[in-house]
Amino acid sequence: MQKTIQVHNAEETIRVGERIGKNLHPGDVVLLIGDLSAGKTTITKGIGAGLGVKKIINSPTFTIVKEYKGRCPLYHLDLYRLNGLNLDFDLEEFIEGDGVCVIEWPYQVEEILPKEFLLIELIRIDELRRSIQIEAKGLRYEEVLKQI
Repeated sequence: MQKTIQVHNAEETIRVGERIGKNLHPGDVVLLIGDLSAGKTTITKGIGAGLGVKKIINSPTFTIVKEYKGRCPLYHLDLYRLNGLNLDFDLEEFIEGDGVCVIEWPYQVEEILPKEFLLIELIRIDELRRSIQIEAKGLRYEEVLKQI
């Protein structure tokens, strides 16, 4: 099941993320793909807002993971700088954790990704506009997608 949403600015991207976040539950996994500056962190800000996160969400590029508190934890991972699974921390701890796990550049660790997840691809049309393609992998995420 898929859905495509066109947005015209960062605020609209955040609102789409917020609608997604309001429908997520502990244990859910969201994979974000898209080129640099496509809006992956921007949509994560909205997901965080939908989860009730009050802190400012920014890219965890240099720290790999940031945790935020909301109605459930939000684990925001940016795996751009990783090269496979040679890690100093247990990535599965976040993917299988008690919060919502949002992963930018997920295919760096494809072998440990769950079989079911919400896949969001952000495609940059121009400086402001984006196409947000959302695909549900599994029944749980089809229910989320219906609510967006």
